[in-house]
Amino acid sequence: MSGLDDLPLRDELRGQAPYGAPQLDVPVRLNTNENPHPPPPELVAEIAARAVGTAIGLNRYPDREALALRADLAEYLGTGLGADQVWAANGSNEILQQLLQAFGGPGRTALGFEPSYSMHPIISRGTGTDWVAGRRDERDFTLSIDAAVAAVAEARPNLVFLCSPNNPTGTALDPAVVSTVYDEAQRERATMVVVDEAYAEFSHRPSLLPLLTGRPRLVVTRTMSKAFALAGARIGYLAAGPAVVDAVRLVRLPYHLSAMTQAVASAALAHAAALLGTVESVKAERDRLVAELRGLGLEAVDSDANFVLFGRFADQRETWQALLDRGVLVRDVGLPGWLRVTAGLPAEVDSFLAAMKEVIG
Repeated sequence: MSGLDDLPLRDELRGQAPYGAPQLDVPVRLNTNENPHPPPPELVAEIAARAVGTAIGLNRYPDREALALRADLAEYLGTGLGADQVWAANGSNEILQQLLQAFGGPGRTALGFEPSYSMHPIISRGTGTDWVAGRRDERDFTLSIDAAVAAVAEARPNLVFLCSPNNPTGTALDPAVVSTVYDEAQRERATMVVVDEAYAEFSHRPSLLPLLTGRPRLVVTRTMSKAFALAGARIGYLAAGPAVVDAVRLVRLPYHLSAMTQAVASAALAHAAALLGTVESVKAERDRLVAELRGLGLEAVDSDANFVLFGRFADQRETWQALLDRGVLVRDVGLPGWLRVTAGLPAEVDSFLAAMKEVIG
């Protein structure tokens, strides 16, 4: 059989690997930053009821503009945003793809600060956008104003990606970093600045949504996969000026968001208080992970997300395998010396810590 080398694949895709967090059947899975708490029974019942009601009309296309869902999302964000300032898609990854389709492409450049979310460069390459990797502080993985501004000034990109909290480090951004980067990014060209807030609900810091006011080229992206415990439903969204929403509508596929997805998302938003009630317990396990890992003599990065980056190991792959041999799956994000563990249920965290003690003992 022929392989990739025999196909007329685009040059920038040759030698690349697809996104691939391992999906292994082990007792303790703490590698993909899922919320360990399943949806509550009352939400499951409402989703089932809405699914039945929606199924009756599945011979018709869904609302192409997802107006009802966008209004629900705007109400949830609660910062005076209207439905015309919110857009929804199949996970925040499709939101990122639409932004890159609209504002990136051949001859254009996107800048991010690594280590960070691996899909930013992957989606950039997929849309023919050149990727420029800025760097975070090597000691604590923070991003200073000076370092961020210098990278923007050198690259002069068409898009800038900022993450708060950042994946895989869990570090959050000071609002001054975002506002200063935004100002610098507009200095020589109209540049889009995208703040990825996938883990915002777990953060000690307030959301950066208020920074949207007066900044027409600023975008904040969110997901319902994490705090809302809906990773399997694939619902992401953005908040920005109405013109940004109009721009992504130019590249979205027709009827891209199914009627079932819209129904599930609206049902979840109606139960937001119950779903977000699990956030504090997840944060408690996250903070316990930081304290316990440091107690074992390891480094653990202060986290504002639902995971912890920890190390430093001479060979993080060897440690990853040793944990897997004990039935615990964490994430090797490809950062030498470091691994990432999701804050799971208390019993799952117990199992991870017990395995970790064995591995380093």
